[in-house]
Amino acid sequence: MSPPRDSLQIGPVHCAWMPHRRGTPTAPLVQPWLALQLAVDEPALGVWRDTHGRPHLAAGHAGLDINWSHSGDQLLVALGRGVRVGADLELLRPRPRAMVLAARFFTPGEAATLQALPAALQEDAFVRLWCAKEAVLKAHGRGIVFGLHRLEFVADGDAWRLDRCDPALGTPADWTLHAFAPMPGFLATLAWRAL
Repeated sequence: MSPPRDSLQIGPVHCAWMPHRRGTPTAPLVQPWLALQLAVDEPALGVWRDTHGRPHLAAGHAGLDINWSHSGDQLLVALGRGVRVGADLELLRPRPRAMVLAARFFTPGEAATLQALPAALQEDAFVRLWCAKEAVLKAHGRGIVFGLHRLEFVADGDAWRLDRCDPALGTPADWTLHAFAPMPGFLATLAWRAL
């Protein structure tokens, strides 16, 4: 049997995406999916958030990690086995200030790479880079407050490859990233490293 078209298994990470109404809590959507994946009742999940807002499963689920992201009217949830996972989902929409944000928050090399692209490609490349950075930082546990400039990606064809990062994030070789379009008009990135 093929997997439903609203989910994907990539190495040790299983993810799914579903409709989400902006401004509504995510837990009522995330927990039933997680409970189904783990074959437990929802209360047994024991989902909690740490002081930085990162979600976790109860101690009884050692070796498992969760993360999710929502944008527009969609939600992406990820369940990692034996890895620390981060997920980012972005609605593809006009971003007229993309180059201003890149110059302010990305590394000088990343901003220069984006600026050198033809104008028609800059916004898409910006979103791909943003997703990659945010997925790694969410897996790390601090999110973008840790600093988007504390990890640097280099262009690798149409994708971005982690080239260097703050020692608190480990080494670039520790990380695996997978960018994909879960549905038309959206871009997602999953990032994970071994526990």
